[in-house]
Amino acid sequence: MLRSTLFPPMLFHSPLLKKARNLIPVPGFPNALPRTPSVCKFSSSADIPTPPPPTSAYVHLPFCRKRCHYCDFPIIALGSSSSSSSPSSSHHRDDDPRIANYIHLLLREIEATRPACDSQPPLETVFFGGGTPSLVPPTLVASVLDALRSKFGTCTDPEISIEMDPGSFDRGRMEELLELGVNRVSLGVQAFQEELLRACGRAHGLKEVYEAIEIVTGCDGLENWSMDLISSLPHQTPEMWEESLSQAVDARPTHVSVYDLQLEQGTNFGRLYTPGEFPLPTEAQSANFYQMASETLAKEGYSHYEISSYCKNGYECKHNLTYWQSRSFYGFGLGSASYINGVRFSRPRRLKEYVDWVQKLQDGMVDRDATRVGSKDMAMDVVMLSLRTARGLDMSSFGRSFGNCLALSLCRTFRPFVESGHVVAMDGDRKSLSYHDFEQQLNDDYEIGNKVAFIRLSDPDGFLLSNELISIAFGVISP
Repeated sequence: MLRSTLFPPMLFHSPLLKKARNLIPVPGFPNALPRTPSVCKFSSSADIPTPPPPTSAYVHLPFCRKRCHYCDFPIIALGSSSSSSSPSSSHHRDDDPRIANYIHLLLREIEATRPACDSQPPLETVFFGGGTPSLVPPTLVASVLDALRSKFGTCTDPEISIEMDPGSFDRGRMEELLELGVNRVSLGVQAFQEELLRACGRAHGLKEVYEAIEIVTGCDGLENWSMDLISSLPHQTPEMWEESLSQAVDARPTHVSVYDLQLEQGTNFGRLYTPGEFPLPTEAQSANFYQMASETLAKEGYSHYEISSYCKNGYECKHNLTYWQSRSFYGFGLGSASYINGVRFSRPRRLKEYVDWVQKLQDGMVDRDATRVGSKDMAMDVVMLSLRTARGLDMSSFGRSFGNCLALSLCRTFRPFVESGHVVAMDGDRKSLSYHDFEQQLNDDYEIGNKVAFIRLSDPDGFLLSNELISIAFGVISP
């Protein structure tokens, strides 16, 4: 609900990172959090190994029937000449030249992209995001998959995910996608109340939600699917949120993503509403929504493996873990980002500029070294992304990469939050250390990571304070 200004903008060209970037602070927590002066300054001479070449690819398919009121992703609204939500209605025609032309442009980009290295490993994950990728005809999705396989190869059993919205596909289209190799679906439900769906400007209603769930759960061979929900919507009550969580659990997805509403500049919601003011929930209510999700999903056997992500055992999204673990990835399409050989670069968000960018890529005129990530920024990335996960920050690895002195400074800075329970210190067996044991380790002259092996945020109280705690860590890295 509160837009974060803490994190480096370069991280948020990926739709996943953007919509999952922050949560609300705990009400009543001091605005000025205690800060411990860093013991040592960041060493600019830190020996940072170049990340291994990418084994993941994100593909942006930007087409939507209409723009939702909260959305500021780069999309192309196809419009509708029919009130029907059936995939066979006129606004879902598979011969729309805008879709075909964009896919042709995308294929040009993939073909012009140099593999990260001569011994490029095969892709292990492919994620089609948007937009509403399920609006793209399966034959065109197949052409993109064929291009990726031809250029980079794929492993024996890759995770191939696609985002789908209710009302944008039928059983036939779902089965065609599965035949192409799609084996994971992310269903954008968002809410189980008709009035909230309308208030969000969603192109689907509740009837289409239940139809989509029936299709997804009834397809043989598809057991890995995720459901997206949004909390802190205008006029959303705790009873509504409880109902949405209950309906989500009843649908039995293997993965649930819960996002807190972000008010973005330039969106309808951004123009209409102010964070924390009616009809939006207060910060206390938003925090309560988050705690309700954490408690409800935990009781139903979902592991809270990342701030916004819950899964049944073994059903973590492999592609998303690429981001959380700071690994390299390819990005393709309008507004997408790549992280290759320690370099981050993004494509333009406007179609005309993206067309020009692809032509320059084909002509060898795109300078991909212009945004090389420095060691300080990389340290901030590692801290921010790691602390979003249940695994937390690996102190041994961090100390080897950025200096044991900096790792020790981070631990000492988090001392009051280990005492308050917002931060959890763990040993090499991932057993929680008492505050007394943690304090004793900090006072000993030892290499960090030997006994304090991991630092993570507690669930849910620490996760709720993620912005503030990560900001404090940034202050240690870059005073």
